[in-house]
Order: sequence, then structure tokens, then C-alpha cells
Amino acid sequence: MNRIGTAVMECVDSRRLTGPNLLWDRRGAVLDVRCDADRTDDVIAAWRGQVRRMLDAVGWQGEQTCVRRFSTGASLAISAPRDGLYAATDINDWAWGAACAVLAGEPEPQLEPDAEALRRTILEESNPPLMALQAAALDHGLPLLSDDDAVSIGLGKGSRTWPVQYLPAPADIVWAELHTIPLGLVTGTNGKTTSVRLMSALARSQGLTVGLSSTDWIAVDDDIIDLGDYSGPGGARQVLRDTRVEIAVLETARGGLLRRGLAVEQADAALITNVAADHLGEFGVEELSSLADVKWVVSRALGERGCLILNAGDPLLVERAHTYTGRLTWFSRDPDNPVLRAGLAAGHGACTVEHGHIVYLEGDRRDPITAVDSIPITLGGAATHNVDNALGVTGLALALGLSTEAVGSGLQALRPEQNPGRCNLFNIGGARVIVDFAHNPHGLQAFLELGRNLSAERRLLIIGQAGDRSDDDIRSLVEVAARANPDRVLIKRMARYSRGRPDGEVARLIRETFLAAGTPPDTLVDEEDELEAVRDALRWAQPGDLVIALIHEDRNAVLDFLAEQSGDF
Repeated sequence: MNRIGTAVMECVDSRRLTGPNLLWDRRGAVLDVRCDADRTDDVIAAWRGQVRRMLDAVGWQGEQTCVRRFSTGASLAISAPRDGLYAATDINDWAWGAACAVLAGEPEPQLEPDAEALRRTILEESNPPLMALQAAALDHGLPLLSDDDAVSIGLGKGSRTWPVQYLPAPADIVWAELHTIPLGLVTGTNGKTTSVRLMSALARSQGLTVGLSSTDWIAVDDDIIDLGDYSGPGGARQVLRDTRVEIAVLETARGGLLRRGLAVEQADAALITNVAADHLGEFGVEELSSLADVKWVVSRALGERGCLILNAGDPLLVERAHTYTGRLTWFSRDPDNPVLRAGLAAGHGACTVEHGHIVYLEGDRRDPITAVDSIPITLGGAATHNVDNALGVTGLALALGLSTEAVGSGLQALRPEQNPGRCNLFNIGGARVIVDFAHNPHGLQAFLELGRNLSAERRLLIIGQAGDRSDDDIRSLVEVAARANPDRVLIKRMARYSRGRPDGEVARLIRETFLAAGTPPDTLVDEEDELEAVRDALRWAQPGDLVIALIHEDRNAVLDFLAEQSGDF
């Protein structure tokens, strides 16, 4: 942190941008800096001056700069060649240090010997065979994916991968053997993982081998390659380099988009499920409008032929679509949604519900897909958020070339237990338990709507939150929960998810917010962990009751326990 007089300037993150991103469509390096609002112009000007000096000194005169402002600072980016991204971060770091010195009234730093050291870094990182392959792949209209270890051309079944140290000459490649595969991207605040899993079921109904990356795992059909959060570029590359894969669907989360950018520069279709408050304040994304801009990055991969599938009930997506010139498919449960109807009139596609059936509409075309109550994850239509997910995925699947028959059978194929942690229902001793990952107000609102659609004598809610959310975010989540008027609330401490806060602070904030909303004190019970909370909930529940469990830290243990208790183990 630098203090200049009473002003504070701090670089909070320095990283590579490996694909199209929130700032621009170029690769490079970015700094996220925090500074007083009245110094932002000075900070940007000083950084621009210093980074330009060093770019010219190292021979990168053609590289450009880009700035994105936000209320507490700015993101400061420079472009760089594919084989110079680490050097670009070093240049950006140097420029930040030099800018701080200038702003502090110190003499402008000398370029040498730092410029000479950076020129050596650029030379050491340079990879002429990689750049030759990049040019050749572009000439052949094929995607090239690269990282520290490997380089690949083509996608899935049509790809070939080489170690980065042993790259072939373009003339030695049999280009006719390389090709792409249908590729879909899924982003949004809620419903991404469910949509990706559902899309996998649809593709398999077509008889295709599907590659999937998500926040839970990467997989090819039923072969789970690795568990963990693979919703960023690394997981995408691993899926797209697997030569078994005939069609790919990639969960493309906010974090990966902001940290590195898009994993691919071209895709055939992209689904944006919705935009709602979540993780605001990170990477300079401070309001919903900016978060919508992050999600909208996927549209840049579509070009003229790709199709963008959008939620017709999301005002931020509707607003951005006004200036979008590509192909669109809108989805809404309401066939009379004005945005959906206007889209149809403009020649776009639409997925909606008519007389209890999902249908696809476009021009004079009307394709019935399947009955809503035949889709297991909708729980007979009670889980309206999963009806929305089914509609969005229908649009995605059709844009990727799947048949309506495969879409219908695939929607019927995915069962709730195959979508772990998302809208899982258990019947235990006459009581019902529904488990979900809902972790923001929008997701919780949808989950509680399901709870209202299921009849119950009494309702118990298990709730907690990770410590990396702001106080306002936590309060907003609890206020949504309090409006549901649960008969009992079990508040999880989630110590493993305190993420920098004192142990128990989040649980105390949750309790205080419930009390402020008028929830009776004797309704609230503190719990140490998720599994014990579920055990206590079942001890409380009687036949006809409903337990609504928000599960985040011990999902597998909770689901295994509930399956055993229900006899479905």
C-alpha cells in the first residue's frame, strides 16, 4: 500500500488475461488498484505515462492500454502477445511502482537497467513455434488453446495436443484431421451447474459423447475426470482437449471470466440464465449492471452465426439485447411475455410453456418438446426455477444442432439425484427434505418458492453463509428467508467457511437480521455444522413437515445421510 499525503493507493491484484474479458477482447495483463476517488484521474494518467515508457523501451510499441474505472479505483490493462503474458504482468507491476513514485513527488524512475531485465524476460518467455502455430491455426479457421504445459489445435474429437516444449512446424501438421465440435457456454448468477448437467443429458440422448466442465467436476459422459471447481479456462481446456468429446458444454463462471477471461474465442451458442446480486465488490464489479457486463462477455465468442440464449424476464439482459445484432433465442415460462413476443416478431427463436408443455417457436415453426411435469428436476412443475433452466437448455441444445426428439428425451432423463446439491427431495418418516445450494437472495427466493409450492404442516429452514460476503449481502439473504416465515430456523456456524471473519460472526449477523425482521427468538437455533443441523431437523420434523436445507460445506455427507434415512441408499 502506498500513502501519498493523506491519500491511499493500493494494488490489490495483478494477473494475466488469457482471453476475451470484461475490459476488451485482447490478451494481456491487468492491475486492479484501489485509490481515493478524487485521485483516480491522476493515478490513471501516471500509470499510462509510465507503462508507455516501458512498453516503448522493451520494443512493444504496438501494444495498447485499457482502463476500466469503478468507484474505489480502476483496472489498468496492457495488451501482450500470447507468448508474453508473464512479461506483461512484470511490465505492469513496474509501471505501477513508477507511477506511485511520480505521484509521491519523486523523480521519474530511470528505465535502465529494469528495461534490460524485462527485455530478457520477454526473450526467455517468447515461443516462436507457438506463434507460428497460432498464425497457421488462424489461417485454417481453427481454435488454438495454450497454457504453460500444452498447446492444442481443434476441439474435442477433432483436436491434437502437443507439449509446449515440442511443438511441430505448421507444415508437419495434417490439417485435414483437425476440426471443431459443437460448443456451448453457460453463464449467469444461478442455474449454471444444473443447466450444464441437463445439457449433458440432452446431448447423450442424441448419442453424442459429451464433455462437461462445471463448479463440481469435469467429465466425459459418466467418466468424472476430476472433482472441484473447473468453471474457469483450465477446466475448459481439459475438456476441449479430450479426443473422445463430440460436443462440449462449459460452465463459465464470473470468477474465471474476471480472473482470466473466456477460455475460447469462438463458440456456437451461449446461455445466460440470469443476473442477480452475488459476489459484488470483487474485481471492481460493484453493481448489478457491471455484473451483467461480465456475463455478457460470452456473447463475444458467438460471431454472426452463433446463437445467444437469454432469459426474457431479466431486465439487465433485455437491456443489453437491444444493441445485440446476432441471433437470439428468448426463454420464458409466460408465452405472452412481451420481450419473447417481440423477439418472435423480429425473427428470433423462443422457448416457452404452452398448456403445460415446453415448446420451441420460430417464425411458423412450433415444435412441442415435452410436458413440464415429465421433467424430473421440476418436481412435477413445482420447482419453477428448474422449469426456467429446462427452457434455457432447450434453446441451447437446439442451437447446437440437437433434434427436438433428443431434447425431449434428455429433459426426461436427468433425475434430481443426478444433480447433487440442487433441488434434491427426500421423504423421511412422512416428512420431506429438500436440499439446495442456494447461496444468494435470487437463488434463495426461487428455492423458497418451491417450498411454498409443496404443501406442509410446518417448515424448517437450515441456513448459513460464507464469510467472504459483505454484511449487506448476508442481510439481504436473511431478509428473503425471513419473509418466508419459517416455523424453525437452524443457523449454521460454518467455521470452515469463515474466510477471514472471526468464528461465529456470520452466524451472529444472521441471527440479528432474523430478529430485526420480526422472527421470534425461540424460532432460532444455532448449529455447529451442517450434518448436525440436518440431524436436529429430522429429530424435530413430524409427518407432513418440510425441511428446507441450504447446504454448502458438507454436501456429500448430508446427501448420503439423507439417502440412508429415506431408504433410497
